[in-house]
Amino acid sequence: MPAYRQICLNHCIANHGTDFSVIFLNTPFVTSDFNNRIRQVLLLMLVLSLVLLVVLELYQFFPGFLGAITLYILGRDRYLRLVNKKRWKPSLAALLFMGIFLICIGIPIYFAIDILSSRITALINNQSQVSASLKSISDQVHRWTGQELLTDLNIQNIQKKAANVIPSFLNSMLMIITNIAMLLFLAYFMFTCSASMEKTIQRFIPLQNKNIDMLAAETKNMIKANAIGIPLISLIQGLFALLGYWIFGVKDYVLWGFLTGLFAFFPVVGTMLIWVPLVVYVYSTGNSFNGTGLLIYSLIITGNVDYIARITLLKKIGNVHPITTVLGVIVGLQLFGFWGFIFGPLLISYSLLLLKIYSNEFGSMK
Repeated sequence: MPAYRQICLNHCIANHGTDFSVIFLNTPFVTSDFNNRIRQVLLLMLVLSLVLLVVLELYQFFPGFLGAITLYILGRDRYLRLVNKKRWKPSLAALLFMGIFLICIGIPIYFAIDILSSRITALINNQSQVSASLKSISDQVHRWTGQELLTDLNIQNIQKKAANVIPSFLNSMLMIITNIAMLLFLAYFMFTCSASMEKTIQRFIPLQNKNIDMLAAETKNMIKANAIGIPLISLIQGLFALLGYWIFGVKDYVLWGFLTGLFAFFPVVGTMLIWVPLVVYVYSTGNSFNGTGLLIYSLIITGNVDYIARITLLKKIGNVHPITTVLGVIVGLQLFGFWGFIFGPLLISYSLLLLKIYSNEFGSMK
């Protein structure tokens, strides 16, 4: 029993019999403890309110924060090796990893601009050909289903949406550039202040050291698996799709293979958004043999190569179950945007891991 409670009990017995209400009202120890708890609750509420306000105001930079965490975890071990063993300056080592990151994202962006810019220019200069292609697809769908895609109302809606594409695209590009700048800014200080940052985080996590280590290992494992594995899977799926488009005579097969790989980030139906219209278009040109071949190839190869890659590649990189990846990406893209393909699976994994930690902290779960 704490000392102040024993004093209260002795005082109660000596002066007031068993009237504990008198002690509660008059004993300074209890009053002081009660006041301290009130102050603690009020201070905690104030801190949480300020944190919530900051999060709401900086939510648009949340992707940059998640990207900084990803970059730090991927480069942490090599950064510490450079600083501690190779005796590099912390700032120089941090700048090296930031430069590597810019190169890694710059190369895909360069190729995307190179592939898309000429095609977009060609589409703008040949609108009549584009309209004819869309019309042939609409006619083919009408023959199959009896539904007409390109009605006057649908054309008007497409034109309205097309008018908003450029402003929306420019706004998105501005936010992407801003978040990349925020990512680099945060990552620099995460690297250079890594020791103090990790000690502070560990001090505020209310878990045993073994469970903190388990949480850190799972975080590293999931981020490594998804940040490296999922882009590789999308690349593999895009290459297999490109091969199918080339075999069955699809024009601009490099462009469509690139778009298929890009949409492969979206699980289950992502690639279908590309190859299904292409199959319909090939049929609409009257080439039923190539259309049937592309349909079978897309269903068997393009649609399933990512599942095979998830089972083998992600299992090898980080021992991640495909269900965790697929469900995590679906959840994460809605919550975190682009970085959801990393932190969505991590969220699913955390849910399972925290159940295990709860069992370790508070006893066996039956």
